[in-house]
Amino acid sequence: AEINDEFAKNFGMDDLAHLQDIVRKQTQATHSNQSRQKAKRNLLDTLDTLHDFDLPPTMVEMEFNQIWTQLMQEKEAGNLDEEDSGKSDDELKADYRKIAERRVRLGLVLAEIGRTANVEISEKEVQQAMIAEARKFPGQEQQVIEFFQKNPESVAQLRAPIYEEKVVDFILEIAKVTDVDVSKDELFKEDEEE
Repeated sequence: AEINDEFAKNFGMDDLAHLQDIVRKQTQATHSNQSRQKAKRNLLDTLDTLHDFDLPPTMVEMEFNQIWTQLMQEKEAGNLDEEDSGKSDDELKADYRKIAERRVRLGLVLAEIGRTANVEISEKEVQQAMIAEARKFPGQEQQVIEFFQKNPESVAQLRAPIYEEKVVDFILEIAKVTDVDVSKDELFKEDEEE
Protein backbone atom coordinates (compact mmCIF):
# COMPACT_ATOMS: atom_id res chain seq x y z
CA ALA A 1 0.00 0.00 0.00
CA GLU A 2 1.13 3.51 -0.71
CA ILE A 3 1.45 5.55 2.45
CA ASN A 4 -0.44 8.76 1.77
CA ASP A 5 -3.54 10.69 2.86
CA GLU A 6 -5.84 7.98 1.49
CA PHE A 7 -3.97 5.33 3.49
CA ALA A 8 -4.39 7.42 6.66
CA LYS A 9 -8.11 7.87 6.00
CA ASN A 10 -8.49 4.06 6.09
CA PHE A 11 -7.56 4.35 9.78
CA GLY A 12 -10.06 7.14 10.41
CA MET A 13 -7.47 9.93 10.24
CA ASP A 14 -7.87 13.24 8.45
CA ASP A 15 -4.62 12.91 6.55
CA LEU A 16 -1.15 11.35 6.63
CA ALA A 17 0.23 14.11 8.88
CA HIS A 18 -2.43 13.29 11.49
CA LEU A 19 -1.56 9.58 11.37
CA GLN A 20 2.15 10.35 11.65
CA ASP A 21 1.52 12.61 14.64
CA ILE A 22 -0.44 9.88 16.44
CA VAL A 23 2.20 7.23 15.71
CA ARG A 24 4.96 9.63 16.87
CA LYS A 25 3.13 10.35 20.16
CA GLN A 26 2.48 6.66 20.79
CA THR A 27 6.13 5.83 20.11
CA GLN A 28 7.31 8.61 22.42
CA ALA A 29 4.95 7.42 25.17
CA THR A 30 6.18 3.84 24.78
CA HIS A 31 9.82 4.92 24.95
CA SER A 32 9.16 7.20 27.95
CA ASN A 33 7.38 4.40 29.79
CA GLN A 34 10.22 1.96 29.08
CA SER A 35 12.80 4.55 30.19
CA ARG A 36 10.92 5.04 33.45
CA GLN A 37 10.73 1.29 34.01
CA LYS A 38 14.50 1.01 33.48
CA ALA A 39 15.12 3.90 35.89
CA LYS A 40 12.80 2.32 38.45
CA ARG A 41 14.51 -1.05 38.10
CA ASN A 42 17.92 0.58 38.55
CA LEU A 43 16.64 2.46 41.61
CA LEU A 44 15.19 -0.69 43.18
CA ASP A 45 18.40 -2.61 42.50
CA THR A 46 20.38 0.16 44.20
CA LEU A 47 18.04 0.28 47.20
CA ASP A 48 18.27 -3.51 47.51
CA THR A 49 22.07 -3.36 47.45
CA LEU A 50 22.24 -0.54 50.01
CA HIS A 51 19.93 -2.11 52.59
CA ASP A 52 20.64 -5.27 54.52
CA PHE A 53 18.64 -6.00 57.64
CA ASP A 54 16.80 -8.88 59.28
CA LEU A 55 13.44 -9.40 57.64
CA PRO A 56 10.26 -10.39 59.46
CA PRO A 57 10.09 -14.16 58.79
CA THR A 58 6.29 -14.15 58.62
CA MET A 59 6.29 -11.50 55.89
CA VAL A 60 8.89 -13.40 53.89
CA GLU A 61 6.95 -16.64 54.26
CA MET A 62 3.69 -15.00 53.16
CA GLU A 63 5.36 -13.44 50.13
CA PHE A 64 7.11 -16.70 49.24
CA ASN A 65 3.86 -18.69 49.53
CA GLN A 66 2.11 -16.25 47.23
CA ILE A 67 4.91 -16.48 44.66
CA TRP A 68 5.12 -20.26 44.97
CA THR A 69 1.37 -20.73 44.49
CA GLN A 70 1.48 -18.65 41.31
CA LEU A 71 4.56 -20.51 40.08
CA MET A 72 2.92 -23.90 40.64
CA GLN A 73 -0.15 -22.75 38.70
CA GLU A 74 2.11 -21.72 35.83
CA LYS A 75 3.93 -25.05 36.05
CA GLU A 76 0.67 -27.02 35.90
CA ALA A 77 -0.41 -24.98 32.89
CA GLY A 78 2.95 -25.66 31.21
CA ASN A 79 3.88 -21.98 31.24
CA LEU A 80 7.22 -22.03 33.06
CA ASP A 81 10.01 -20.29 31.24
CA GLU A 82 12.89 -22.38 29.91
CA GLU A 83 15.25 -21.54 32.74
CA ASP A 84 12.79 -22.54 35.48
CA SER A 85 11.48 -25.65 33.73
CA GLY A 86 14.92 -27.25 33.96
CA LYS A 87 15.20 -26.77 37.73
CA SER A 88 14.14 -29.03 40.58
CA ASP A 89 11.56 -27.85 43.09
CA ASP A 90 14.32 -27.33 45.67
CA GLU A 91 16.27 -25.11 43.26
CA LEU A 92 13.10 -23.18 42.41
CA LYS A 93 12.28 -22.72 46.09
CA ALA A 94 15.75 -21.33 46.78
CA ASP A 95 15.53 -18.92 43.85
CA TYR A 96 12.04 -17.73 44.65
CA ARG A 97 12.75 -17.38 48.36
CA LYS A 98 15.44 -14.86 47.40
CA ILE A 99 12.87 -13.01 45.30
CA ALA A 100 10.44 -13.01 48.24
CA GLU A 101 13.15 -11.61 50.51
CA ARG A 102 13.97 -8.89 47.99
CA ARG A 103 10.31 -7.92 47.65
CA VAL A 104 9.82 -7.73 51.41
CA ARG A 105 13.05 -5.75 51.90
CA LEU A 106 12.18 -3.28 49.15
CA GLY A 107 8.60 -3.00 50.38
CA LEU A 108 9.81 -2.09 53.86
CA VAL A 109 12.42 0.37 52.55
CA LEU A 110 9.91 2.08 50.24
CA ALA A 111 7.32 2.20 53.02
CA GLU A 112 9.79 3.92 55.34
CA ILE A 113 10.86 6.41 52.66
CA GLY A 114 7.21 7.11 51.89
CA ARG A 115 6.41 7.55 55.58
CA THR A 116 9.23 10.01 56.20
CA ALA A 117 8.36 11.92 52.99
CA ASN A 118 4.65 12.01 53.91
CA VAL A 119 3.65 10.29 50.68
CA GLU A 120 -0.10 9.81 50.64
CA ILE A 121 -2.64 8.28 48.30
CA SER A 122 -5.82 10.21 47.68
CA GLU A 123 -9.24 8.63 47.51
CA LYS A 124 -9.44 9.94 43.95
CA GLU A 125 -6.36 7.88 43.02
CA VAL A 126 -7.89 4.78 44.60
CA GLN A 127 -11.18 5.40 42.78
CA GLN A 128 -9.32 5.77 39.48
CA ALA A 129 -7.50 2.48 40.08
CA MET A 130 -10.78 0.79 40.96
CA ILE A 131 -12.42 2.09 37.77
CA ALA A 132 -9.41 1.01 35.69
CA GLU A 133 -9.67 -2.48 37.19
CA ALA A 134 -13.44 -2.59 36.58
CA ARG A 135 -12.92 -1.66 32.91
CA LYS A 136 -10.94 -4.86 32.46
CA PHE A 137 -14.25 -6.71 32.84
CA PRO A 138 -16.68 -5.20 30.31
CA GLY A 139 -20.30 -5.70 31.31
CA GLN A 140 -19.33 -6.57 34.89
CA GLU A 141 -18.05 -3.18 36.02
CA GLN A 142 -20.70 -2.76 38.72
CA GLN A 143 -19.96 -6.19 40.21
CA VAL A 144 -16.23 -5.39 40.31
CA ILE A 145 -16.88 -2.07 42.11
CA GLU A 146 -19.18 -3.83 44.59
CA PHE A 147 -16.50 -6.48 45.18
CA PHE A 148 -14.00 -3.77 46.12
CA GLN A 149 -16.54 -2.07 48.36
CA LYS A 150 -17.16 -5.32 50.25
CA ASN A 151 -13.50 -6.40 50.42
CA PRO A 152 -11.19 -3.79 51.96
CA GLU A 153 -8.17 -6.10 51.55
CA SER A 154 -8.69 -5.94 47.78
CA VAL A 155 -8.64 -2.15 47.92
CA ALA A 156 -5.34 -2.42 49.82
CA GLN A 157 -3.98 -4.41 46.87
CA LEU A 158 -4.92 -1.50 44.61
CA ARG A 159 -3.28 1.01 46.94
CA ALA A 160 0.08 -0.78 47.16
CA PRO A 161 1.26 -0.23 43.56
CA ILE A 162 0.02 3.38 43.61
CA TYR A 163 2.01 4.02 46.78
CA GLU A 164 5.10 2.34 45.35
CA GLU A 165 4.95 4.46 42.19
CA LYS A 166 4.53 7.66 44.21
CA VAL A 167 7.51 6.82 46.42
CA VAL A 168 9.62 5.97 43.36
CA ASP A 169 8.55 9.29 41.79
CA PHE A 170 9.56 11.09 44.99
CA ILE A 171 13.00 9.45 45.01
CA LEU A 172 13.57 10.12 41.31
CA GLU A 173 12.65 13.78 41.83
CA ILE A 174 15.30 14.30 44.52
CA ALA A 175 17.93 11.91 43.16
CA LYS A 176 20.66 12.93 40.79
CA VAL A 177 19.52 11.18 37.63
CA THR A 178 21.74 11.08 34.56
CA ASP A 179 20.14 10.63 31.17
CA VAL A 180 21.97 8.24 28.88
CA ASP A 181 21.33 7.89 25.17
CA VAL A 182 20.75 4.25 24.24
CA SER A 183 19.61 2.43 21.15
CA LYS A 184 16.04 1.23 20.84
CA ASP A 185 17.26 -2.37 21.12
CA GLU A 186 19.12 -1.61 24.33
CA LEU A 187 16.13 0.27 25.77
CA PHE A 188 13.77 -2.62 25.15
CA LYS A 189 16.23 -5.40 25.95
CA GLU A 190 14.76 -7.65 28.61
CA ASP A 191 16.24 -7.12 32.04
CA GLU A 192 17.21 -10.17 34.00
CA GLU A 193 14.35 -11.48 36.10
CA GLU A 194 14.41 -10.63 39.80
